[in-house]
Amino acid sequence: MATALAGRGMTLAIHYRESQVGAEALRREIEARGGTAACFAADLADAEAARALPGRVVEQFGRLDVLVNSAAVMRHVSFDDTSVALYDEVLDLNLRSVFFCTQGAAAALRASRGKVINMADLGGLEPWPGYAAHSVSKAGVVMLTKVLALSLAPDVTVNAIAPGAVLVPESYDEAERERLAATTPSRRLGSPDDVVTALLYLLEGGDYVTGEVLSVDGGRRLR
Repeated sequence: MATALAGRGMTLAIHYRESQVGAEALRREIEARGGTAACFAADLADAEAARALPGRVVEQFGRLDVLVNSAAVMRHVSFDDTSVALYDEVLDLNLRSVFFCTQGAAAALRASRGKVINMADLGGLEPWPGYAAHSVSKAGVVMLTKVLALSLAPDVTVNAIAPGAVLVPESYDEAERERLAATTPSRRLGSPDDVVTALLYLLEGGDYVTGEVLSVDGGRRLR
């Protein structure tokens, strides 16, 4: 997503928590192609750090036009086995950070008549008992998207993308991947490019779509 936006001529603020090596590699890749990018470290599970991050970006670049809330963790843990610590870890990053990062960005986004894109998940639209806390957190992102769309209107549009089987766990073997593809109406797994296409539509397709969740799941919700 960052590479695609840089390719559209946007200046990129790349957030990372622990993956500094990967973030810096992405920055160098963008700059090698003639773009502009900078890296910003923050633990978004810390609500104050999440709220402060957009201001740091505005201080360096002077404005903020687009906020993509994509930081998340996905834990394969059932309802019965979910501890308080795990619940807090998932909800703090997946949901609370979206709330407070957007709150911190609101003034700058209103000034630029900007856009917010939240990364939800198919698990936020249908129950995934094996990923109980994750499913609850992403359902929260879906509702938060609607709340933010009303709260920031008419200056800012807020939408979400809910990917399905796009980046499946690395632990899945070929048989599991084939099963996922076979049970998807489109008969294939998704790719990051499918999500990028949705992102670009929401950013470039006009300003009359807000509060919506765009499923990128090959039709899996239709099963």
